[in-house]
Amino acid sequence: MRSAKDFFAPLAVGAPAPLRDVPARPSRMIHFFDPSNPKMAAKVPDLVGSVDVLLGNLEDAVKADNKEAARQGLVDIAKATDFGEHTQLWTRVNALDSPWVLDDLTTLVTEIGDKLDVIMVPKVQGAEDIHYIDRLLAQLEARAELARPILVHAILETARGVANVEEICGASPRMQGISLGPADLAADRRMKTTRVGGGHPGYLVRQDPVDGDIDGARTTYQQDLWHYTIARMVDACAMHGIFPYYGPFGDIKDVVACEDQFRNAFLLGCVGAWSLHPVQIAIAKKVFSPSVADVAHARRVKAAMGDGTGAVMLDGKMEDDASLKQCLVILELAERLSSSDPELAQVYAAGEGDAGSEA
Repeated sequence: MRSAKDFFAPLAVGAPAPLRDVPARPSRMIHFFDPSNPKMAAKVPDLVGSVDVLLGNLEDAVKADNKEAARQGLVDIAKATDFGEHTQLWTRVNALDSPWVLDDLTTLVTEIGDKLDVIMVPKVQGAEDIHYIDRLLAQLEARAELARPILVHAILETARGVANVEEICGASPRMQGISLGPADLAADRRMKTTRVGGGHPGYLVRQDPVDGDIDGARTTYQQDLWHYTIARMVDACAMHGIFPYYGPFGDIKDVVACEDQFRNAFLLGCVGAWSLHPVQIAIAKKVFSPSVADVAHARRVKAAMGDGTGAVMLDGKMEDDASLKQCLVILELAERLSSSDPELAQVYAAGEGDAGSEA
């Protein structure tokens, strides 16, 4: 058993010291692109500054014949692009049991490790997968003489991964966060849906019969297939100080349902989601940023609570210490996002006049 006091020691001679706190950088949208696709690659410079995270995808959606081209394409893009202060560069490598992942890691870390912020690892089953990545990255970082460690992001895509989510979150100081992978997870669980994320009209509850009339009109309410998994993932991430994300929403045309699903995840505690198409960038930016009304209300509660003890009445509702804690979450997020999003900062500043006084 590894001693707790050694947890933050480098796993290879010459590797950078592990981080003790994961940087809370805005990551409302993780925008995927295929580095082997020239049209997508050409758009990357224009996306810098307008998205929080650009992710070069090497795994699913990249054909086997294009794996090496995608890997080299990402290297070329990283070397040629200045990602600035506010856009992170991530990659999703191939699965740990694939024939490509070792070359993915050795090539990317040694050639563009100084540009890479996070490596996303698919189909993580347990802590052992993170331990393998942890040691290998330390060795490669030492070889490349990197000054900072590359962080790791896991995808929950198997039933065993969900069952082990707490130990996955705590497996390494490198852990940055976890994303829900609904399509692969659905297949692994033998769920009867062929959708990539989102709900299903067959997963519902029905209103009880009115006056015992089972043949009469009865309202149905569609339920969320992913509520349990997201809630468990959020708890595990919060316990270990890392960040939870909703994954992909595959129906690009259904922007209304995409926004609803993203908002459900946001309200449950997720900090961002994947964007598979440019139209989803704006949705994620909107949903994973607190509304002006929520920020204004949080400011009112903070101002009214004074030293944070006791209770006050605002708009006919009781606000106490627990209310203040909730409001501080909103204000902390608004401040963090404002630091990298001038347009959002201006909107929040304009709403300060709504803070008002105690009602």
